[in-house]
Amino acid sequence: MIRRLILFLVLCPLTLKAQKAQNEADTIVNAVSPKVHNFKAHYLIVPVALIGYGIIGQDNGQFQKINNSIRNEVVEDIDQKITIDDFMQYAPAASVFALNLSGVKGEHDLKDCTIIMATSYLVMSSTVLSLKSFTHVQRPDGSSYNSFPSGHTATAFAGAEFLWQEYKDKSVWYGISGYIVATGTGMFRMYNNRHWLTDVAAGAGIGILSTKFAYWVYPFLKEKVFKGNKGEKKVTAMAMPFYNGEQFGGAMTIRF
Repeated sequence: MIRRLILFLVLCPLTLKAQKAQNEADTIVNAVSPKVHNFKAHYLIVPVALIGYGIIGQDNGQFQKINNSIRNEVVEDIDQKITIDDFMQYAPAASVFALNLSGVKGEHDLKDCTIIMATSYLVMSSTVLSLKSFTHVQRPDGSSYNSFPSGHTATAFAGAEFLWQEYKDKSVWYGISGYIVATGTGMFRMYNNRHWLTDVAAGAGIGILSTKFAYWVYPFLKEKVFKGNKGEKKVTAMAMPFYNGEQFGGAMTIRF
């Protein structure tokens, strides 16, 4: 009995110590593991509301009056078009890669960011192009019938949500600045008489929702599609898809 008691007193602290070490190890693993962006219904409220406004506004008399009112003010006040929106649309997404390369790390590395952003842009551009070809809405300036929704605005807001997701834990101002730029892009699209308010609202919603979707499916894509082998040489990749309202393309840089 005494021998058993002595043995228990000796082994118990060792067991507790081993258990503590295991718990600490689990904590460390969990701390470095990437976050899983679980689907939550309330995340859909803002983008769905924006898309809904854009769609309903196509046949709603009151919303059409707002569209025409903004267009009339633009036509009266505009002196010269400001094409800065052609570049602004890419600024939020480009900021994520620029921050990563400058040493300010976000939630994911460059390779994972590329997968997420490429997924978002693929969903966004497919949706925008499909709606443009289906709705045939005339632009405010009468130049063409592919006004709805705004591709520039969708691109900008997809990037803004991307910047928010990657750096909101660092500082909320990263994401806020991205959304300010995205909002400015949408305003310039109306100022340049290229889009109605309903186009811009729907584009913003599509952009936000596309990036949220990309984060939701990213764990599956990484595991099933982009799964790497152990001991595989690290590859850094950066891709910048683009959509200018009429054409979709992209560029990719891979460093081995």
